Amino acid sequence: MTHAKPIRNKTKLFVLTLLSFAVLTSLWGTAPSLQPKVHGASSPDANFPPSILQFLKTNTGLDGEQWNNIMKLVNKPEQDTLNWTKFYGYCEDITDDRGYTIGIFGATTGGPNDTGPDGPALFKEYDAVSGASKPSVEGGLARIGVHGTMKGSILNITDSSKVFCGKINGLQNNAAWREAMWRTFYNVYIKYSVQQAKQRGFSTALTIGSFVDTALNQGATGDSGSLEGVLSRSGSSKDEKTFMTNFYAKRTLIVDTNDYNQPPNGKNRVKQWSSLLSMGETDLKNADAAIISVTNWIMK
Repeated sequence: MTHAKPIRNKTKLFVLTLLSFAVLTSLWGTAPSLQPKVHGASSPDANFPPSILQFLKTNTGLDGEQWNNIMKLVNKPEQDTLNWTKFYGYCEDITDDRGYTIGIFGATTGGPNDTGPDGPALFKEYDAVSGASKPSVEGGLARIGVHGTMKGSILNITDSSKVFCGKINGLQNNAAWREAMWRTFYNVYIKYSVQQAKQRGFSTALTIGSFVDTALNQGATGDSGSLEGVLSRSGSSKDEKTFMTNFYAKRTLIVDTNDYNQPPNGKNRVKQWSSLLSMGETDLKNADAAIISVTNWIMK
């Protein structure tokens, strides 16, 4: 059972650079102005390890474009950017008594405010993906070149923050680490979220993404603030829009409490998903403009 593990927002400051273009026109009068060249964006599939892309399609029914859009919506209130792929090697002690926060879904090593951390599972999975016959947390740490010991369910890192996070940063482009990150993310949060959607007869990307965002931010199962707890208070309507409208209303009541998010980031976090529902963007396909619109809010 995955207990509620609130994750605070990891707000970053970004400098927006405005580029100005000089429009060249012909001295002879009627030549058309030159437009900046627009390069075609790479496929969203390229953001995922190939084996994970197929794994996600098989186990969730969603494709690379849909998961890429889910991750944009998840990453806005976590890192204040839609560019989620930059955070495979993210590592920081955000001083919330949950140990270190790591990677694209904020895995933690644990502490007084997090007695059921998912970081140990991530390191064990990394050991497994790397070929260990008997995967272990210690084996995963050794492969990375860092030191730590398990104290009950808590992973105590004995290296300095600079050393530990430096090693994690260095895994940003490591294929085995990326695969382990996604498999842990699936096992701890996505699998339960998909099960909860499907048992209610729901299968849209927006609903699954909403449940995943709640689970990683507030915990999958456990207390009243977890995904399990919010679902229990969201009614039993078989109409997906009606149910999700109730779900968003219930989540909004608690999302800025218990260190889940710094107000008003939590309410804005939920509003991203509820706004997309109102817009009819339930499949999260061809939704670039809609996603930019709903994530255009200021982190506090």
